[in-house]
Amino acid sequence: MAPEQDYELVIRGEIGDRFAAAFAGMRLERVSGRTVLAGPVRDQAELHGLIERIGELGLELVSVNPAPAPTHHRRDRP
Repeated sequence: MAPEQDYELVIRGEIGDRFAAAFAGMRLERVSGRTVLAGPVRDQAELHGLIERIGELGLELVSVNPAPAPTHHRRDRP
């Protein structure tokens, strides 16, 4: 089984906090007329479930993006 992957799902419009319960475990960030749902997703089934829930709530999905992996800066030593 693949490890969890962080995703960002971008929704058109700034949705209210009442939607937070529908997306438990995800952070809601409102930015410039859009809402970004961000957080860990266990597998493809959970990702598809989130996408379905967005549609069922009548929200418009703009994009789905894997969040960039954290970068660790390595210092080269002589």
